[in-house]
Amino acid sequence: MTEAITINLPILAHEVPDLRESIGWERRKHDYPILFERCQFWAGKRDNNGILIAFGYLAGMGLQHGYMEDIMVHPSVQGKGIGTALVKTLLAEAERTGIEIVTLTYDSKHTDFYKKCGFTFCHGGVWRPNHM
Repeated sequence: MTEAITINLPILAHEVPDLRESIGWERRKHDYPILFERCQFWAGKRDNNGILIAFGYLAGMGLQHGYMEDIMVHPSVQGKGIGTALVKTLLAEAERTGIEIVTLTYDSKHTDFYKKCGFTFCHGGVWRPNHM
């Protein structure tokens, strides 16, 4: 398996929706490739067959603060350190580009994972329109 997590890995429009579906998330196929035009940067990893097996990105204005989203690792390779490498690669790129604060939201079952990646648990809030 190719070891490197690559910043701004070339990705076809169907690949992230395919990965989302493999982990049980909705495809959100209309988000791609628009996301690549609007986020700060993304990172990905392919297996030896060229299949996208990991993806995540950082959104924001390119100032002090960024928001990490959609950290995904294909179920067939979870538990092998790829998710940790993905998050740490995104954090290193954030630091390299001058982003000093990175936040994210996650299911509470992933708290230990994100703590191991260097995040500190804190309280926050989420707003959604009433019709959501």
